[in-house]
Amino acid sequence: MIRAAGVAEVTDADFEAEVIGSELPVLVEFTADWCPPCRQMAPVLSALAAEESTRLKVVQLNVDTNPLTTNAYRVLSMPTFMVFRGGEPVRSMVGARPKRRLLEELSDVV
Repeated sequence: MIRAAGVAEVTDADFEAEVIGSELPVLVEFTADWCPPCRQMAPVLSALAAEESTRLKVVQLNVDTNPLTTNAYRVLSMPTFMVFRGGEPVRSMVGARPKRRLLEELSDVV
């Protein structure tokens, strides 16, 4: 998987602890190695993770190796971004987007 610098990878095994149980809101990128738009998002996610680290946790989940979580949230397209707050998904966005647009879409949930 193309890992974004400063962005943790979560799995089916630790999703509950890392995302559902997080004190901060969490932006999860559902991603895959074969997904070019996902690769485009790596620098955006790295910058977001660095700039918003006190207000937002940013993680990636590989859909190919984590089918339980992928299916539980009915993720069909990559990249899908889901924001979790208080253990619940509160926003879902599909497709690559510029950092400015992503920040705008996150403004009301962080």
